[in-house]
Amino acid sequence: MDAVSVIRGNGPLILSQPHSGTWMPKTVADNLTAAGRQLMDTDWHIPKLYDGLIDNPTIIKANFSRQVIDVNRDPQGSSLYPGQATTGLVPLTSFDGEPLWKTPPSSEQISSHRLGFHTCYHQALAHEIVRVKNAFGIALLYDCHSIRSPIPRLFEGRLPDLNIGTYSGASCAPEIANTITRLCQGQRSFSYVVNGRFRGGWITRHYGQPDDGVHAVQMELAQPSYLDNDATPPVYCPTAARPMRSLLQTLLQALQTIALSHHSLTRKPS
Repeated sequence: MDAVSVIRGNGPLILSQPHSGTWMPKTVADNLTAAGRQLMDTDWHIPKLYDGLIDNPTIIKANFSRQVIDVNRDPQGSSLYPGQATTGLVPLTSFDGEPLWKTPPSSEQISSHRLGFHTCYHQALAHEIVRVKNAFGIALLYDCHSIRSPIPRLFEGRLPDLNIGTYSGASCAPEIANTITRLCQGQRSFSYVVNGRFRGGWITRHYGQPDDGVHAVQMELAQPSYLDNDATPPVYCPTAARPMRSLLQTLLQALQTIALSHHSLTRKPS
């Protein structure tokens, strides 16, 4: 199995799917605790949820588990949310704080995984961003995520259904963030928040350079909005997913329209 799958589209949107993979080397699987083997912090069924919602997107998908290495973390190991509970480049605990490893990976193992998996994902993503920007003058990176809810260690109560992250407005043009917000305000099925508990991971923060024509948004979905969480592992629920897919389709189509119609307004002057 390839570590990273790339589906090359001919539109301005790039869908990044960094946490939906479940494959791992046997050396990793054999060293995981019972909690680690459950892969509980996987972004379950994200590729299926987004499948067919928009014409011609480029899709970058990590096929390996985030427990091998988390490609949405700074490769140097810096925390995304200093002072708050989170997980690192190679998660040692689950979001609930349960140990994932019988013996924590060594610095040599982490370095090997960073080169073999983290670098592979970002080389593919960076290449597609350059290709799309060269074709359209703009690249719009939409980072697809989901998370269990509730998780008391990370946040109080139940997470909103849609958690939009723009790194507090730094990763994309205001028009993009405002469009997403307006469309979320116009529907009644799902709760939402902009730059709440999750403001965007390393992918959004690293690649979102609106002055250079690269705009990035992270969408973190609460998994009960499209999954049956009573199953282990969670299963995709078409009935629950239908209204969520409808809203996501509306959002993606609006973003594509912005990218196609207004790229000249958001490009950095030459």
